This record gives sequence, structure tokens and C-alpha cells, in this order.
Amino acid sequence: MKETIRDTPCSPWMKSVTKTHGSQKLQSERIMDDIFLIVGLGNPGRQYAQTRHNIGFRIADKLAETLGIRFSRQQNNAFVASGARNGSKLVLAKPQTFMNLSGQSVSGLVRFFKVPPANLLVCCDDIDLPMGTIRMRASGGSAGQRGMQSILEALGTKDVPRLRFGVGRPPGRMDAADHVLRNFDAADEEIVPIIVDKAVQAALTFVDNGMAEAMNRFNASLADSSASREPEPNDKG
Repeated sequence: MKETIRDTPCSPWMKSVTKTHGSQKLQSERIMDDIFLIVGLGNPGRQYAQTRHNIGFRIADKLAETLGIRFSRQQNNAFVASGARNGSKLVLAKPQTFMNLSGQSVSGLVRFFKVPPANLLVCCDDIDLPMGTIRMRASGGSAGQRGMQSILEALGTKDVPRLRFGVGRPPGRMDAADHVLRNFDAADEEIVPIIVDKAVQAALTFVDNGMAEAMNRFNASLADSSASREPEPNDKG
């Protein structure tokens, strides 16, 4: 299916407040640039907690644990945790809209927290990546991930940074939707915590040093013996 994403004048990326004096405008922009929003995608409900589709929630939970913060409030139909990282405000979110409507929550969070486009990171599953693989990208299509597609449509742009967590293709003739709504099998579940830890470090590297550094360090499979590599020029997803 061909994707159609339109940039519109009412995009949430547009700044909602413009200062009239030069120094005030620079200060306002600097403050807004000092906030990051990391969104983990999944479905609400205990029955989905350990499924492949909910790996984004597990990454967000591990991030909160690592940072010593809690999901103690709700905002724009998402559980939200707030903290600080090297002088920047860091907001974690787990939308509760169900996966296919994630854009409703994320676009509201972007507007509420006034997050610059480059400072949003969406963490989600990807069936086209082998198990044990992480891919960081600054922009691109949804690769068929419906939560990501909802976000791209709601924000009106493909320039949405993302962390894709490989969960592998469905076996045999199994439908992809059924595959992602199944729990990880025993063998995969043994390595999930290792990859989640790696995803957390990738997300924090994105906050600390930017997407290029995160891509160079973490765009590799779990089995890759190299600690870092150059990003693949043809990796468009």
C-alpha cells in the first residue's frame, strides 16, 4: 500500500509561541530544545504485556528503571514519567490508545510538551528485522508498523526518529498480526532482556549525543561482534 504523508501548516511541529524580541525568542527556542520525548509503543492490558508488539512498553519501563523515575501520571491518554538527563528534561510515554491509534496520543504529547521534531524518539517492534537486531533511523516510512503509521499521519511528516526492535518474521503462513500479538517463545525471551538493555543505551545515546552517534554504535544485531559500525546507506526503513 502506498503511503501518503502530507506536511501541513497545522503540523504539531510548529512552535506554538513566538517571542517578539530577538533575545527572548532565542531563549524560548533554547528551552524547547532542552526537552526530549521517548515513546514506547504497545497495547494496554495484561494480556498483551509479554507480546512482541509490546516491546516498546518494555523499553520504556526499563528506561524509567534506569533513570530512577516512575510512570506516575497520565497525559494525552498516555502513562508519563518525567526526569532529567545531563541538564535536559526527559519525558517517557506509553500511549494507552491501542497500537493503531498511537498517533492520537503522541501528537497531543508533542504539542503539550512542545517537543522539537529532532527530540522525539519512537520505540517499536519490527517484523522485518531479525530477532536480536536494533535499528535507529532519523526518518522514513512505517515499514508496515501500524502504530508508527498512525504517528506519521498524525504529525504530518516522515521525519520522526525511531528505534526499531527486530522481532522476526512469522513462521510458515502465520499472519503478521497474529505473530506480533503472541508472546516471545522461550528461546527468544531469554535474550529479550539483553536486547532491551541495548535499546535503552541506544535511546540514551540518542539523547546525549544525537542520532548519528546512536546509529553508529547500535545499528547491529546481537550477534555482531563489532561494537560500532557505519550506518547502512540503503537502510531506509
